[in-house]
Amino acid sequence: MTDTLLFAAEDPIASQPGLPPWKVLIVDDEESVHRVTQLVLKDVTFDGRPIELLEAHSGAAAKAILEQEGTNIALAMIDVVMETDDAGLRLVQVIRDDLHNEMTRIVLRTGQPGQAPEEQIIQEYDINDYKDKTELTGTKLKTLLYSSLRSYRDIQTIDHQRSSLETVIHAIGHINQINSLSRLASAILSQLISLLNFEPDSIYCSTRRIYKDKPRFTVLAATGAMESLLQEAETSMATIDYDEVELPNELQKVFNQALEQKRSLHTEHGYIAYHAGVSGAESLLYIKHNSNIDEHAKHLLEIFSADVISTYHTLLLKEEIQHTQEELIYILGEAVEKRSKETGAHVKRVAEISAVLAKACGCNELYVDNIRLASPLHDLGKIAIPDAILNKPGKLDPDEWAIMQTHAEIGASMLQNSDRPIFQLAAQIAGNHHEKWDGSGYPKGLSDDAIPLAGRISAVADVFDALNSARCYKEPWPVDKTLSFMKEQSGSHFDPHLIKLFEENLDDILDICQSFPD
Repeated sequence: MTDTLLFAAEDPIASQPGLPPWKVLIVDDEESVHRVTQLVLKDVTFDGRPIELLEAHSGAAAKAILEQEGTNIALAMIDVVMETDDAGLRLVQVIRDDLHNEMTRIVLRTGQPGQAPEEQIIQEYDINDYKDKTELTGTKLKTLLYSSLRSYRDIQTIDHQRSSLETVIHAIGHINQINSLSRLASAILSQLISLLNFEPDSIYCSTRRIYKDKPRFTVLAATGAMESLLQEAETSMATIDYDEVELPNELQKVFNQALEQKRSLHTEHGYIAYHAGVSGAESLLYIKHNSNIDEHAKHLLEIFSADVISTYHTLLLKEEIQHTQEELIYILGEAVEKRSKETGAHVKRVAEISAVLAKACGCNELYVDNIRLASPLHDLGKIAIPDAILNKPGKLDPDEWAIMQTHAEIGASMLQNSDRPIFQLAAQIAGNHHEKWDGSGYPKGLSDDAIPLAGRISAVADVFDALNSARCYKEPWPVDKTLSFMKEQSGSHFDPHLIKLFEENLDDILDICQSFPD
C-alpha cells in the first residue's frame, strides 16, 4: 500500500498568510497510513489556505475530536475496519445522526472492499465517497482532497447565504427603526460580499455633520471584523442616537480622502465606494479587497449604497416626527399638571408605571409603547376646570366635586374624535381612569372588565403616584403606607390582578419614581 502512495515531488502553491487552515481528519488504525498521508499532503494548499491534518487511530478517538472540532473539520477520511469490523461505519452514523454534522465531507477507505461492498455502503450510509486503499496513489489522494474541500467550501457558502437570507427576511418585517435597518443592511451587505467573493470585513457609513473639524460617521452596516463598530439604539423610544463613532485611524484617513475628492477610491487598504444622495447626504462603503473591482461589482455596491441611505433618511424623518409627537404629548400633559400646581414629573411617572404594568399583563410591544405615550393625557380634561376648584387647598364641597368629576368626560371628548391609535387610547384613559373595580367610580360607574384595560392600568399608576407625591392639599405618603392602601383597595377600587402585578414589579416602579423626581 505504501508504494502506491509515493510520487514525484511537486512545487507547492504558497498559502496566503493569516488564513486558517483546512482541517482534515485521518481515522485509521494503521500508523503507516498516517505517515504516508502526512508525506503526501504536507505542502498542499487549497484556495490559498494550508492543510492541517488531525489523526485518530480508532473510532472512539475520532469521535472525541469531532465532538471538539464540530463542523470545523472539512474532510474526514475514515477506515472501515479498526477496533471492530464496522467501527468506521458506526463513526459515520455518529457524525451524521448523533453529532448532527451534515457539513463535514466523509470519505470511507478500506483495504478489504469485499467485506464492505461499495454499492451497499454508498446507499446505506451518508458518505460522500468510498475508496479502496489500493486506488489512492498520491495524485488521486490529492484529487480526492481538492474535490472534497471544494464541496465543503461551497456548502459553507450556501449555509452562510441561507443564514444571511433568514436574517434579511426577518428584518424586512421589522424595518421601522434605525437599529432594524442596521440589521437588514448588514445582512444584505454580507450576502453581497459573499456573492462578489470579497473578504468578509466591510463597513457602510453615512456622514451627518462636522464635529471638532472632523466628520462624524453613522455606522449603518458592518460585517466581519467591522461588526464591533456597529452600535444599535436599544429601543425606538429612546432619544435619537445617530451612533456617531470614531473610526480606526487608517479607515478615517481613507474615508476623509474619499469625502474630499467626492469619488470612490481603491487604496492599499481596500475599496471605498462613495455615494452622494439627492438630499446631499454622503455615504461611504469600505470593502477589504486587494485586487481591482470590476464595473458590475461597483454597480451593485452603488445600488446598495443608494437604497440604504434613502431608507435611512426616511427612518430618520419618521423618528423625528415620532419624537416630536412624544414631546408635544408630554408638554401638553405637563401644562395641565402645572395648572393644578403639580409637577410635570407626575405624568412621566404615570406613563412609565403604566408601561411596566401593561408589559406585565402580556400586552404586545405596540400597546406598551402606546400606553406610555397616551397616559400623560389622563387629566387633560382638567384644562376646563376653574382654578378655584382645581387648586383649592381644602376639601371640595359637593357642587365643586361634581364640577371636578366632569374632567374625565371632558378629556375623553377632546381626544375621542381623533382617528390616531394613541389618541384613541388616550381617550379611553382620560374617560376611565377614575372608574373603580366595584362600580363605585365615575363618570359611568363601570365595573370589572367593563372598564377598559388602559383605564384600569392608569388608575393604579395615577393613584399610586398621587399618594406618593406632595399635593396642594396633602403631604406625600410614605411608600409603605401607600402600598398598604393599594392592597386594601384591591378588588374594590383596583383590578386585583393588576395589584398583584404591581407588587411583583415594585422594584421597577420604585426605580421609576427615583428617575423622575419632583
